[in-house]
Parts: sequence; C-alpha cells; structure tokens
Amino acid sequence: MRQVTHGDVIALARAVVDLPPACRISEIVRVLECAHAADLYRKHKGRSHPFWGNGSLAGAVMGKAAKVTEPFQSDTRYLEAMAAVIETLLDWKHRKT
Repeated sequence: MRQVTHGDVIALARAVVDLPPACRISEIVRVLECAHAADLYRKHKGRSHPFWGNGSLAGAVMGKAAKVTEPFQSDTRYLEAMAAVIETLLDWKHRKT
C-alpha cells in the first residue's frame, strides 16, 4: 500500500461513516487489503488497478467517498469513523511488520 496521507484517512472515514459501527472495522480491513493489492498491481503492471485504484486508500474508495460530503468534525459518527480508520490502520500496520 502506498504511504497513507491525511486525505486517505478522510476518504476512508467518509466511505464508512454511514455503516453501522459493528461493520466498519471489517470494511476498513477490506479496503486496506484492496489498496495493498492495488499497489502491488501498480508496481507489477505499471498502471492503476481497474477497480481499486493506484494503491492509495483514497484510490480504493474513490467512488464511495465521493458520495458522502465531509461531515463536520463535531459529528460523533464521523469522529468514530475516523478513529476506527486510524485504529484499524495501526493494527494492520503492526501485523504487517
């Protein structure tokens, strides 16, 4: 997976904010795996993956995140979604190292 930026965290949080909290983690992990696979594809084929983008998290959720305007930072669901993204990303990174 490519380096994660603030925009990636926002894009993924926007993509999962409307999911029930119990479903968010599995969707975030799925997106992390798709972004990782897309990055390997990009390195091997020299082009973006047709469904999962260029290996970034934002690329992996480009369609889903675009459907949700960014909520206010005071929105509890959005804060919880951002926290879930960060916590899951940390867990995923620790498992990969």
